Amino acid sequence: MPFQVLGNWIEPRSLLVVEDDDALRQTLAEALGAICPRVLQASTLADAARLCSEAEPDLVLLDLGLPDGDGSELVHRLREVTAMPIIVLSGREDEEQKIQLLDAGADDFISKPCSAAELIARVRGQLRRSGASDAARKSLKFACDGVEIDLVNQRVTREGNPQRLTPTEWLLLRALVLNAGRALTPRQLWDLVWDREFGDFAVHVRVHMTHLRRKIEPNPAVPRLIVTDPGVGYRFIAP
Repeated sequence: MPFQVLGNWIEPRSLLVVEDDDALRQTLAEALGAICPRVLQASTLADAARLCSEAEPDLVLLDLGLPDGDGSELVHRLREVTAMPIIVLSGREDEEQKIQLLDAGADDFISKPCSAAELIARVRGQLRRSGASDAARKSLKFACDGVEIDLVNQRVTREGNPQRLTPTEWLLLRALVLNAGRALTPRQLWDLVWDREFGDFAVHVRVHMTHLRRKIEPNPAVPRLIVTDPGVGYRFIAP
């Protein structure tokens, strides 16, 4: 395990801050130093990719506007090989772009400027969810319509093809399965999975639910496992 549970959150071995503004990057690193003894820093996409490969940080805090490309490129590249939490930090306020980043695999989006308290709370929340996803899997195994879901060993296959779920998607699936047959509102899912007060819960739940359905539904356009109860929320239909 790359981290250990301390109380209700996770102590990481290392974190990575990717930001091209030297002063801001140092400020962010100092703030995160309060919860992690080793905070790595990168100012370019190339350096960030290298550090992710060499040091395997437990979480990446990622700016978008970098001198050698857009930070969203790194989100796509990391999601091909790892499930480490990724928090995007940006001054961009376009909601469509936020949705695209979450859909690409980012776990959270923080708007600049943000306080040190909010930053630490968001990071701790992602580390806690990642640790729970790795270490506290309790539930069921079942198959339906060519989809096999094994929450014990954290494995999903569709027509025999493995599906890669992020830690957030695993916890979202687990929350739905443990409440099979019961409709959960977006707010209830937010409280169960994200467990924090910051952020737009409606956007987060909608985007992650769409992404989860693409991975586990035989036909995501006509969901049969995770159905929508109009005006209420989402309900998992147990096979």
